[in-house]
Amino acid sequence: MSLRVVLADDHQIMRDGLRALLEQQSGIEVVAEAEDGHAAVALTRKLQPDVVVMDVAMHDLNGIEATRQIKAEMPDVKIIALSMHADKRFVAGMFRVGASGYLLKKGAFHELVQAIRDVAAGQVYLSSKIANVVVEDYVHRLLRESSPDVDVLTSREREVLQLLVEGKTAEQIAAHLQVSVNTVGSHRRHIMKKLDLHSLPELTKYALREGLALALGHATSPGLSEDLERARRMVKTWDLHMGDQEHVEYWVYANTNGHRELFIISEEGVPG
Repeated sequence: MSLRVVLADDHQIMRDGLRALLEQQSGIEVVAEAEDGHAAVALTRKLQPDVVVMDVAMHDLNGIEATRQIKAEMPDVKIIALSMHADKRFVAGMFRVGASGYLLKKGAFHELVQAIRDVAAGQVYLSSKIANVVVEDYVHRLLRESSPDVDVLTSREREVLQLLVEGKTAEQIAAHLQVSVNTVGSHRRHIMKKLDLHSLPELTKYALREGLALALGHATSPGLSEDLERARRMVKTWDLHMGDQEHVEYWVYANTNGHRELFIISEEGVPG
């Protein structure tokens, strides 16, 4: 079955070019054209296409508002934004209201077919220039929003923190870093004081949140492996109880299949 597409653009020459391109492709059918946002909404409501290629800047009703209305009423319809603008405000505006792709008109003829197939399959499509805009904006927001606490740690303290939450003992860390066990203990005390954290579970949660360690596994029931079973029995020894009365979790490390992995075990998975 062909993918049914509506083209929405207030420039006839653009619609003609896109239609000519798509009509050469197997498995894609242009079922209608709209010259403004109101027509795009009405035609989408009437024809229920798979994909709408939506110009962002149209008269009477712009592409952002038209997309908002379409997604509110017909959430399964995929929208690909088409614009002359790489400004992050337009990009953010379209994705905020539910678009699945964003193309610049300059490269639309080279990318549109793949974009239509990708978004119809449930993926997101960004032209390369738009991808750069999105990534740069995302990184800037992360830098603004991220906790400044990690910056107060020295490089060696961050290294010790990672090794701690990976389940290594003070002796193992000392041997790995070629320092004394007392030095490792001193680093741990400094880390906890600087971060105002008071237990290994708190350090683990912090390290995961800040990207200093990775959670590689997740378990919610017993009996996954002998190593995991042993790790579960170590919960009380390590005093890794976390949570509240409604939701209790345990962070546990186990050597599974030769790899050191972090598991999250719910209360019902921990033996009494």
